[in-house]
Amino acid sequence: MADRYAVIGNPVEHSQSPFIHAEFAKQTQQSLSYEKLYSPLESFKATVEQFKKEGGLGANVTVPFKEQALTLCDELSDTARAAGAVNTLSITAEDKLKGDNTDGYGLVTDLKLQFGELTNKRILILGAGGATRGCILPLLNEQIKQLVIANRTKHKAKALVEYFNHPQLSAVGFDELSQETPFDLIINATAASLTGEVPSIPVGVIHNNINCYDMVYSAKPTAFLVWAKQHKANNVADGLGMLVHQAANSFRIWLNVQPDAKAVLNKLRENLK
Repeated sequence: MADRYAVIGNPVEHSQSPFIHAEFAKQTQQSLSYEKLYSPLESFKATVEQFKKEGGLGANVTVPFKEQALTLCDELSDTARAAGAVNTLSITAEDKLKGDNTDGYGLVTDLKLQFGELTNKRILILGAGGATRGCILPLLNEQIKQLVIANRTKHKAKALVEYFNHPQLSAVGFDELSQETPFDLIINATAASLTGEVPSIPVGVIHNNINCYDMVYSAKPTAFLVWAKQHKANNVADGLGMLVHQAANSFRIWLNVQPDAKAVLNKLRENLK
């Protein structure tokens, strides 16, 4: 029988993970099955325990269970601990649950492929939720010059700054942003693009040398990326690459094999059209 893996979420029907991991398995000649596993909101722990009992070896965890997954783990990677969330579960030979978070790796890998090295860059990240928290440490590890967290309510951004306590990290409210601080890169980590909206930041932060990235992906450019290009941003990219690169890192954690993410990303982009 093929080794069993899954993505657990609610909802989970839309997930591209089975396609991505099936492609990785074909590339690397791995025998595995990878399924979508729907969990009722109140039964995530039971879903994971049943998956373990049935011989599952690893699972990706998606919304809204990433924080809950952290509490179930016997072991945590440093990245997962810093993120306060787990998106990759591994069942060890001792039947223990190990938790990792590959979201930050996926983001940083895609940013560097899209826009070049991040060293000495000034970065603005929009939003102060779980998506932002999971990426702070991987971004800081790139020796950036500055990382500013902007949120509609400043106190949430300040809480993240206090938690990570890093000299390159600071917090502002959306209304405090201005063109006086010339950023090299803006990352939209809010969910605004899911509803076709744009975070309420001033147009002045956009200039013709800035790159803009949206963690949300879709067949067409997101509202945030359309807005950025309208105001003459240099280059824009959505989060599809982040999705594929974080999946590639999960695959490597489970199987100790590094797949070719670029080939799968190209296929996935075609499928979305």
